[in-house]
Amino acid sequence: MTDAEPHTSAGLALTDAIMLVFRLNGRLLEAAERMAETAGLTAARWQVLGGVLDEPRPVAEIARRMGMTRQAVQRLANVLVDEGFARWEPNPAHRRAKLLRPTRRAYDAVRRIAVLQHPWANDIGREVGVRDIRHLVTVGERILAALDDHDPVTGRGRAADDPP
Repeated sequence: MTDAEPHTSAGLALTDAIMLVFRLNGRLLEAAERMAETAGLTAARWQVLGGVLDEPRPVAEIARRMGMTRQAVQRLANVLVDEGFARWEPNPAHRRAKLLRPTRRAYDAVRRIAVLQHPWANDIGREVGVRDIRHLVTVGERILAALDDHDPVTGRGRAADDPP
């Protein structure tokens, strides 16, 4: 076993950011689970529905948009269909990749969640401040772009069709 290269100050800062994102992810998922539960959903099912509320999409596109694996989206989409939150419809652009379309029940559930989520987000946003949140988003997008250029194992950039 070889010794790991020591962190630079930038590498240490990124590691601190990664640990913070892990903690944020846990807390945000906990909050999302609590809100989604009030509408008969889970956070993951809500996330998949979020990928099709504006228009029906195939599983692969939902996965790309929502940062999920295609397999996870397929499993969740099937559950959403079984529970009446979505339905499959033909895709004119692809014979086998059907489109997932939310049902009225899905829109009603998302509205129930919004009744909780909007004031919650407004309160936290007000407390933290718009400028700081926008800065976080900008930096997060820069980190995402850098991650696309640096595979953690090979060091090379990812191909455009590789999953996130």
